Amino acid sequence: NTVSNLIFILPPIYGAIQTYKDGLEKRYLAAYLCLTAVGLGSWCFHMTLKYEMQLLDELPMIYSCCVFVYCLYECFKYKNTVNYPLLFLLITYSFVVSIVYLNLKEPVFHQIMYGTLVSIIVLRSVYIVLWVYPWLRGLGYTSLTVFLMGFFLWNVDNLFCDKLRALREKMPPVVGAVTQFHAWWHILTGLGSYLHILLSLYTRTLFLKHRPKVKFVFGIWPVLLVEPPKKL
Repeated sequence: NTVSNLIFILPPIYGAIQTYKDGLEKRYLAAYLCLTAVGLGSWCFHMTLKYEMQLLDELPMIYSCCVFVYCLYECFKYKNTVNYPLLFLLITYSFVVSIVYLNLKEPVFHQIMYGTLVSIIVLRSVYIVLWVYPWLRGLGYTSLTVFLMGFFLWNVDNLFCDKLRALREKMPPVVGAVTQFHAWWHILTGLGSYLHILLSLYTRTLFLKHRPKVKFVFGIWPVLLVEPPKKL
């Protein structure tokens, strides 16, 4: 459960470096770094199982989703513009959720607030791939499917934890390790979130008349390469 967080850490760091090299907007640099922060927080929590580290895991999930929302809803704006009302709304949302959660200490509250942001992201993503750039459906639907698979396995693990734990004790160590559904929740949601940033950045660079292209490192891991617009 600790090591599986590497998928939240290493690929987004690479994405942040590539975004900086390509001279793209800083909000996408922030999106990659926020995803890395989620991974680092989750790593610390699963390594220590302390409440303070749990907050480093859960609260960055809210903050990163707010950055994702801002990026996605600002895809079709002119370059170097700032949507101050949306920025203020998302910062206020993050602040209020943090204060309430710190006092309430109720996981269901956090899940509802996080789920609300995810729902907003999904609705916007579906709008983009259905009516704006339909050729991005593959990337959009893959991101959503992978994320939902992780969410499903996370719930299965929560509901049947005792039974799964007893079953793993009868399995060989390697088989038991790969049936850790909470670890798969990390892997699949990390990949789904990473693919979402690719979708958002692809949409944005298309609007700005760049020439984005998805390539696969070692034929496995997707990265976005962005060439500047052609000079007339």
